[in-house]
Formats: sequence, structure tokens, C-alpha cells
Amino acid sequence: MAKEYSRTQRIGDQMQRELAQLIRREVKDPRVGLVTITAVEVSRDVGHAKIFITVMGQDSAEDIAQSIKVLNSAAGFLRMQLAREMKLRSVPQLHFHYDESVVRGAHLSALIERAVAEDGQRPVAAEAEDTKE
Repeated sequence: MAKEYSRTQRIGDQMQRELAQLIRREVKDPRVGLVTITAVEVSRDVGHAKIFITVMGQDSAEDIAQSIKVLNSAAGFLRMQLAREMKLRSVPQLHFHYDESVVRGAHLSALIERAVAEDGQRPVAAEAEDTKE
């Protein structure tokens, strides 16, 4: 049985593909680093779209905020370019947001690896005593 996707999900998926190419090709601002679009959420009325991005090579919060600001200021241009590429009656307004899930995931992964390494360094005798109790 095939999965069913709503119209807004299909629009979001196509917008994600098109925006990735448009940002790479058309946005020439040096303040924007290597942008990866992680998700696009389109409202039910297709009036607004939240674009979640990560920026590679920019670790400070100021650099990331600057990239978001530049992309939000270029949103009108990107929307116009999207209208040329996509066959929609109206193209949603674009709102760029930073996706912290990648950074949070890397942090949690590092914590898990550290806990596993610390657990591996425990003496075997201490483990034997723990199992007796």
C-alpha cells in the first residue's frame, strides 16, 4: 500500500529541492555559508512556509544569525524564482529558521559516546559486585 502524502507535504518537498538549488546558484552574498535545507513546513492554506536550515562552517551564533537575516531579506527574490520553477497558483511567503536539531543530535551523540567510554573503563570487579547484589 502506497503512503499518502498531503498536498502541503508534497509542496514542501518540492520547495526544499528547488530552494536548495536556488540558494546555491542565485544567492551570491558571502555572509551566507554552505546552507542545507533540513525541512520545509507549509501552512495548510499554502500562504506561509517555514524553511529550516543548517549552516556548515559557521559555528558562532552571530554568523548563523547573519545568514538567517540575509536569507530572510532575499526571501522575496527566492519566492519570485520559486514561482518560475513551480506550478502553483500562489507561492507561499518564505520564513527561514535555524534548525538546532543537528547540533543537538551531535551533542547527545557525544554524551552517549562519553558515557559508553566511561562505562568501559570501569573495573570488572566492580561489575561483578554489582551483579551479586
